[in-house]
Amino acid sequence: MKLADWVGFLCLVIALVVLWQFRQILLLIFTAVILAIALNSLVRRLQRSRLKRGQSVLVAVSLVVSIGALILRVILPPFLTQFEQLIELVPVGFEQLTRWGNDLLQNPPDWLPDLEIQLPNIPTIAKQAGPLAQNVLGNFFAFFSNSLTSLLQFLLVLILTLMFVVNPQSYRQVILRLFPSFYRRRADELFSRCEASLLQWMGGIVINSMFIATLSAISLITLQIPFVFAHALLAGVFNFVPNIGPTASVIFPVSVALLEAPWKALIVIVAYVVIQNLESYWFSPMVMQKQISLLPAATLIAQLFFARFFGFLGLVLALPLAVVMKTWIEGALMEDVLDRWQPQQQLLSDSPGLVNRSVSVPPQTELGHEPPPISPWNQDLTPKLTDFPPDKSESPANPPESEPSAPVENQF
Repeated sequence: MKLADWVGFLCLVIALVVLWQFRQILLLIFTAVILAIALNSLVRRLQRSRLKRGQSVLVAVSLVVSIGALILRVILPPFLTQFEQLIELVPVGFEQLTRWGNDLLQNPPDWLPDLEIQLPNIPTIAKQAGPLAQNVLGNFFAFFSNSLTSLLQFLLVLILTLMFVVNPQSYRQVILRLFPSFYRRRADELFSRCEASLLQWMGGIVINSMFIATLSAISLITLQIPFVFAHALLAGVFNFVPNIGPTASVIFPVSVALLEAPWKALIVIVAYVVIQNLESYWFSPMVMQKQISLLPAATLIAQLFFARFFGFLGLVLALPLAVVMKTWIEGALMEDVLDRWQPQQQLLSDSPGLVNRSVSVPPQTELGHEPPPISPWNQDLTPKLTDFPPDKSESPANPPESEPSAPVENQF
């Protein structure tokens, strides 16, 4: 490697280290981008009714603020009241479960063999689960360390969201300038794919959460479990975190059901499992035919990875981060590189003009025409990898007008 290559590699390493130090801020920016995409979709719908951009933004923001105020006024107070009581009843329910389990082990029925097992109590479980919870949740308490920090982070996300919505194209052009000139148009296409994928994910997760909350409320009302409103709302909110969220949401109704009868707790577990399967295998395919599909194992791995390295916020944003990564891997790696990779012998046989070991570099085209191909064997890729905006730099792929084209040796 030349000195310039080593310098470039060193700069890349330094940039990655700096970005890693600011990873929490980058996650907040990513959160603002997600919210801006959702709000911008509403703004575009309003623009179709012949409203100007500024008027559409004002109407959309006013509508979102009104919905937020309605939630704070109507939904939040009763939820907090019931949730405080739930927090007190969860340890009591698990103590009841431990007591029943120990009684069953000490006085087993005839068909159950004698087992010398003592179920742990709540303090023992909490002590053993402490390190695991710390590793999984990561920086949860650091993220919500005090009210001032949380408020500043919330305000930062809101301000960035509004800035992105007011003039999204300007920020998009700045990001595109970070890509090589020949790849900017393709990068813009991939950004559009990411935007569509995130919109599909947000629409799908909201509808799924409402479906799960409604069925959970109906099931708990049928079983006469107290605090139905809090249980249903928690089931819907926790659904935003796949795999882990639905499992955590069942803890609260099961704890309350244990205080009444063990059979109710079993029925609650069965009901929640049935609801999750209905949502996964019937409701989602029927309502959202174009919903983003991720393999269950890939989703779980993404959650563990982002929770380990980015803390609680990484766990919450694991699915949208995985959606963006999936879009870029499919577009930039698979479509642009791996799907077009051909063996050398097959390439020579498919391109008889290359057998003579020399090709001519086409001259620079005039402004407004299609730029020359990047290489003789990927001409079909040229429309996707052209400059955005047009590049006027003099490079080997774009020779100046004054220099005539000359044959060059092929690098096979």
